[in-house]
Amino acid sequence: MLNPIFISFEGPEGAGKTSVLNTLIAELKMQFGNDLVSTREPGGNPISEAIREILQPEEDNGMDKRTEALLYAAARRQHLVENILPALAKNKLVISDRYVDSSLAYQGGGRDLGVDNIWQVNQFAIDGLLPDLTIYLDVPVELGLARVNENRQGKIDRLDKESLAFHQKVRKTYLKLQSEFSDRIKIVDATQPLDKVIDDTRTLINHILEEKS
Repeated sequence: MLNPIFISFEGPEGAGKTSVLNTLIAELKMQFGNDLVSTREPGGNPISEAIREILQPEEDNGMDKRTEALLYAAARRQHLVENILPALAKNKLVISDRYVDSSLAYQGGGRDLGVDNIWQVNQFAIDGLLPDLTIYLDVPVELGLARVNENRQGKIDRLDKESLAFHQKVRKTYLKLQSEFSDRIKIVDATQPLDKVIDDTRTLINHILEEKS
């Protein structure tokens, strides 16, 4: 690769991000080898993973919603300086499962803290670094939660258990962000069959790869 590329994936619960990412990262690994870095938020390094454990217990731990927002931002900052920035400095392709838009949607929208407020907190954390491309997998809330309940393997954390109204606000915020920042955030209809979702997502990735080459 000649130029660094940063791609983030977003979506509400049950959008199928994991399935799409697993397929496409395996393909991209064959193409880019060690020039591909795949990571996740919160996480990616010991400090951010420790914060993840605090943020995503199975049961409600009584965390204040502003504390939650600040912890996500702190995990993001560590993820940025320890994982993302060093990889981009080496002209690698970085794909992150979630980034700043998650905080805008979940804490800004879902927690009613305000997108502008959450943006200010995270601007300090990310210091202006946004992805070259954000792929938003969209699915109606009822369908997404049904998928979570039917197909989720492993633990269901406290965000999965939030009210329908919470998840509706999250999706509404995501859609507003996509509308306002359509040059960066591209939407994929995740109600389609998985193969079609993967194809549409692959097309978006190939386009940014060609654009940045």
